[in-house]
Amino acid sequence: MGGPSTLPEVGDFLSRLFHDRELIQLPFQSRLAPLIARRRTPKIEAQYAKIGGGSPILRWTRKQGAEMVKMLDELHPSTAPHKPYVAFRYARPLTEEALDEMVADGITRCVAFTQYPQYSCSTTGSNVNELYRQIQARIQQGDKDVERIRWSVIDRWPTHPGLVHAFANRVNAILQTFPEGPERDNVPIMFSAHSLPMQIVSGRGDPYPAEVAATVAAVMQVLGNRNPYRVTWQSQVGPSAWLGPQTSDTVKGWAKQGHKHAIAVPIAFTQDHIETLYELDIELKEEAEEHGMTLHRAESLNDEPKFLRALADICASHLAALTDGATQGSVLPGELTGGSQGVDHFSQGRTSRQFMLRCPGCMNNTCAESKQFFGAR
Repeated sequence: MGGPSTLPEVGDFLSRLFHDRELIQLPFQSRLAPLIARRRTPKIEAQYAKIGGGSPILRWTRKQGAEMVKMLDELHPSTAPHKPYVAFRYARPLTEEALDEMVADGITRCVAFTQYPQYSCSTTGSNVNELYRQIQARIQQGDKDVERIRWSVIDRWPTHPGLVHAFANRVNAILQTFPEGPERDNVPIMFSAHSLPMQIVSGRGDPYPAEVAATVAAVMQVLGNRNPYRVTWQSQVGPSAWLGPQTSDTVKGWAKQGHKHAIAVPIAFTQDHIETLYELDIELKEEAEEHGMTLHRAESLNDEPKFLRALADICASHLAALTDGATQGSVLPGELTGGSQGVDHFSQGRTSRQFMLRCPGCMNNTCAESKQFFGAR
C-alpha cells in the first residue's frame, strides 16, 4: 500500500485508498471516496505526527531492496546486475512512476515481487491489477519501451523458511525478556494482521486468512509451540463487518481473564509503518495499560538478516527456475535446508499456481485479464 512520507501527502494517500474498489466497495464511490478522505485526513495526520511526521515504509522498503540486490547479484550472477524499484499502490512512488524509472533505465526484464507475504486480492491482487492497467494503457498509446518488458510475478511467500525464521527470531527476542520457566512459556501471543471486509473473505473466497494462518503455524512450529497464541486482526475501517477477532478486543478479553502480559506480533507486515508504530505501539499499548495488562510488541522485520536473505533467495530461485531451468522452489543454505522444509512451493513458474486460480466469487474482469497477461509473459 505504501504510506505518506510527509503530512501533506496524507490526503492524497487516503483518497487513492478509498477510491480502490478492490479494497473497499462503496455506493457512489467516486463521490463518497474524496469526502471520506477529507473527513479522515486531520485524524490520520495527527497519528502520523505522533510517529515522526510520516511513514517510514518507503525508507525501509528501499533499504530492503538495496540489501536484497547485493546478495542477489552473487546468488544469481547470470541476470546481474539487479536493481530494485518501488511501486506503491496509494503513496509515491506510484506504479506509473516506477514504470517511468524502468523505461528511463532501459529495463527489458522485470520481476513484480509483492512485499505482502500472504496474498489477498485486495492487496497484492489490487497492486498487480494496477500494474496491468498501467502497462496496457501505455501499450495502447504505442509505448514500445513498456511493451518489450518481460514480466514474471512473485505473488506470495507465506511459509518461506527465511520469513518464518525471521519472525521466530523477533518473537524469541521478546520471549527472552521474560524469566525462564512458566511465566515465559505461558505468556499469550497475538499474531496481528491487517483485517479485511467480510464481503471479500466470505463473498469472494479470498485466500488471505488461510495464508496468514499458515505463516503463524509455521512460526509456532519453529518456536516449538511453547506458548498459547491466537491470530487477531487490526485496522478495521467503517461500520461494515470485518474479519475478527479484532486485536484490541483480544487485549480487553485477555485482560478480563487475568492475563497481565501479552506479546503482539505484526505477522503480515514486513516493515514498520502506521499500523505498527501507532496502532500497536501507542493505541494498543495504552488500551492494554488501561485494562491492567502490559503489551510487548515484537520488532518488525525491517532489516532482520534472515529476512533480507530470504528476499534475495526467493528472487534468485524464481529467476533460476525461469532462466536456468533449475528446480522450482526457494532453498536456503545451512540450518534451513533439509527436505521439503527448505523449499517454498508457492514460487513456481512465471507466477505461482495459486495466482492463476481466481477466487470462487470473483466478479472482477481485470483479475482474469491480469492473470492471463502475467501468466503468459
